[in-house]
Amino acid sequence: MARPKAPADPRLASIVVDASAPTPLYLQLTTQLVDAIKSGLWKAGEALPAERMLCEQLQVSRVTLRQAMDALVEQGLVTRRQGAGTFVTSQITHPLTGLTSFSETLRLKGYQPGSQWLDRRIRPAHGEEILRLGLSPDARVASLTRLRRADKRVMAYEHAVIPQRVLPEPTDVGESLYAWLDEHGTPVVRALQYFRAINLTARMAEHLGMEEGDAILHVVRVGYARDGSAIELTDTYCHNDFYDFVAELRR
Repeated sequence: MARPKAPADPRLASIVVDASAPTPLYLQLTTQLVDAIKSGLWKAGEALPAERMLCEQLQVSRVTLRQAMDALVEQGLVTRRQGAGTFVTSQITHPLTGLTSFSETLRLKGYQPGSQWLDRRIRPAHGEEILRLGLSPDARVASLTRLRRADKRVMAYEHAVIPQRVLPEPTDVGESLYAWLDEHGTPVVRALQYFRAINLTARMAEHLGMEEGDAILHVVRVGYARDGSAIELTDTYCHNDFYDFVAELRR
């Protein structure tokens, strides 16, 4: 006896994937689900349709669906609850315009941003870069190292790594990496940041005008594109005299 189909959800009617397209099905599905969630098709805290319904109505395999859902989880748009389903997280209520570049942040505070490039080149990806950016072992990346300035004062030492497929010529980047990515259709729409205190090496201390061994805040940022892929790995070493980080917490 054939198993009855799950009841249709009309909200899924606008989500269509094309098996003949060059883009993998799970990326097509990820992009469309991201757009649907951001447009409010499902509200914060609301459960997405069951896996069976999604597979039947969207005509995709469980493997494809789970790859797409994994990408949504990675982006922080949905959370899985054991035995209950997949739910839209409350993070959707926070506008992505809050992810601003260094240059934009400084201008908003009345400073004139600037950069002193120390290195811009294409090179093979290293171990942690391969892991964090999900690259193949033989992948190449654009490597950009610079001092970030505000009104000519050095604020930070920054090293950014972008897959070569996203940034084929690093010398094309001007003042703002994020502006370049926006202009070329590959914006960073979400980022995770990791903070830790370290002691300065002699070389880093010289760049920042500090003393060797001084404590400093090291920020690691992983930026994600619309399709959920990681396209930015940036290490920023922040001068203690100029940086404060504030997080707003709510119940």
